[in-house]
Amino acid sequence: MNYRIVGDNLQVVIIELDTGEKVFAEAGALNHMSDNVRMETRIRGGFLKGIKRKFTGESLFLTEFTSNGKGFVAFNGNVPGKICALDMNGGEWIVQKDAFLVAEDGVDLDVAFVRRFSAGLFGGEGFILEKLSGHGTAFIHAAGDFVSYDLKAGETIKVDTGSLVGFESTVDYSVTTVGGVKSMLFGGEGIFLATLTGPGKIIIQSLSLRNLAAALSPFFTRNSGSSGPTSILGMFD
Repeated sequence: MNYRIVGDNLQVVIIELDTGEKVFAEAGALNHMSDNVRMETRIRGGFLKGIKRKFTGESLFLTEFTSNGKGFVAFNGNVPGKICALDMNGGEWIVQKDAFLVAEDGVDLDVAFVRRFSAGLFGGEGFILEKLSGHGTAFIHAAGDFVSYDLKAGETIKVDTGSLVGFESTVDYSVTTVGGVKSMLFGGEGIFLATLTGPGKIIIQSLSLRNLAAALSPFFTRNSGSSGPTSILGMFD
């Protein structure tokens, strides 16, 4: 399977398919496809797996795409950001919920529960994440640009909990406080940081959905008693 990722901050991944090759994607991720590609919506992996996916915010149904001859199919995320290809090679990746975009047929999409109570309670993404495993290429999407690190054994990095896109399952994940009480109250960075210890690869996003929503909210929220504009476009009426 060949693919190319097109664009800068509004990216599309275009996947070339030969006869019989199949990929599956989150419902609504399709951008365009050639006429000889057939699509079928189903509860991939059975009803129980579909219910588990619902807990991550994904759809109960996934859509499979199969080509009759050489064809292509393209997918995009729903916010400005990046698409990243993950080569499973029998390994596992843990990614934030809603990160999954599309994958080859040999990849398994499942639910992952964080191992520590504190990590799930304070980790910013909750107890439930997504697990990608198996063989083949999977594509994930998240807001902003991506920064990647390949941590050595014992090497540790601390990340804003909302900025962590994903990590290999060999990476140890926990949550720590940012420091003293003054840092928690006045530092502007929140109270908790994700602590990741290698070996393994991690992906960080430059802009989380939480921060994007916070930056845009003043333009879309009407102040109590105000008769001003309720949207960005309304500012120019």
